[in-house]
Amino acid sequence: MNGTDERRGRHAGLDWSWDTHAVCVVDDDGQVIERFTVAHSAAGLAQVTGRLRRLGAVGVAIERGDGPVVQALLEADLQVFVITSRQVKALRLRYGTAGNKDDRFDAYVLADVLRTDHRRLAPLTQDGPDTTGLRMLVRARKDLVAARIAAHNQLRSHLLSAFPGVVGLFAALDSPISLTFLGRFPSAQRARWLSEKRLAAWLSSVGYCGRQSAADLMAHLREAPAGMDGAAAEAAEAVTEQLVVLLRTLRDRIDVLDDRIGEALELHADAHIFRSLPRAGTVRAALLLAEIGDCRGRFPTEEALAAAAGVSPSTRASGRSHAVVFRHACDKRLREALIDFAADSRQANPWAKDIYDRARARGARHPHAVRILARAWIRVIWRCWTDHTSYDPARHGGLLKLTEQPAA
Repeated sequence: MNGTDERRGRHAGLDWSWDTHAVCVVDDDGQVIERFTVAHSAAGLAQVTGRLRRLGAVGVAIERGDGPVVQALLEADLQVFVITSRQVKALRLRYGTAGNKDDRFDAYVLADVLRTDHRRLAPLTQDGPDTTGLRMLVRARKDLVAARIAAHNQLRSHLLSAFPGVVGLFAALDSPISLTFLGRFPSAQRARWLSEKRLAAWLSSVGYCGRQSAADLMAHLREAPAGMDGAAAEAAEAVTEQLVVLLRTLRDRIDVLDDRIGEALELHADAHIFRSLPRAGTVRAALLLAEIGDCRGRFPTEEALAAAAGVSPSTRASGRSHAVVFRHACDKRLREALIDFAADSRQANPWAKDIYDRARARGARHPHAVRILARAWIRVIWRCWTDHTSYDPARHGGLLKLTEQPAA
């Protein structure tokens, strides 16, 4: 079905949960045609799609844009319109002042808002399976990285009191050499066995290739506070050993996902677009591709992509008041991906560095300057993405103007 169907339509609202789904269908006059509740199961989802099609629903409003419920609706050729939970909370006041949360009532609110505001809502568009799979991989990797950072901070906090000498001994506390050292010497009490000669022998046995000598490392250990002894040291060892195992496991799982992400990106039709961006690499290119997606209809203009990513300012005007403020309502994952790329791109692209430097010279703080740069990159990325072409510095007008200025 399409949104241009001229016959009297019926509009559905679905308030989902992990147990049951409340559904309400209204006609063009806002009269309730049918209400029903189904279980969150394969049979329940089949019942929902079957009844909605029999009732002639021209669209379904729901509070989220992914998951098995949305997938079932899309596979049944039903148009899906996303109305966020925050919007639904505000819309409840349109129908009463109580503002109470009720699944059946929320399903009606969703259906009726779809009826009255249909022209303002855009139907949900679905990315291809390659993009969906890549998105799952990069988001899972991001979660594991966050878990690794949390475990690293926990280990550091523990060692500052239990074994201060090992903090700062190597370049990173969760590096392979540091975790190997902690596996062999999990406490200050065990590390006292070391001498310069013994440490040199251990470093050689594990293939240490760092810049510091055994003498430098021993000096660091001797100058640090003593750490724990006795029974406390034995308990601290047990904690250290378990945190080391956790960090090693997380690093291994991240490496596995890195391999899968590289493989999935290699097979994606849009990989060349994002890999061609400066300092994109594999993971960053995959993250940009996964969060922007491959459905061109989702962002018909560069302004739409900039607004969704939260890198274009929000203007608020009332009477004599006029303010341009930070855009809070956006796709947070997309914004993080673009900000991460933009912040690092200035290290490899003179045009990006010039935009950032000029923003800083105008008084913008670093986060604001990076958002300005991200907004500028949106124009480039959107054009490449729309035209299915790689980024070519030789065709980038802004970059060419900047590099030609000295000669001129």
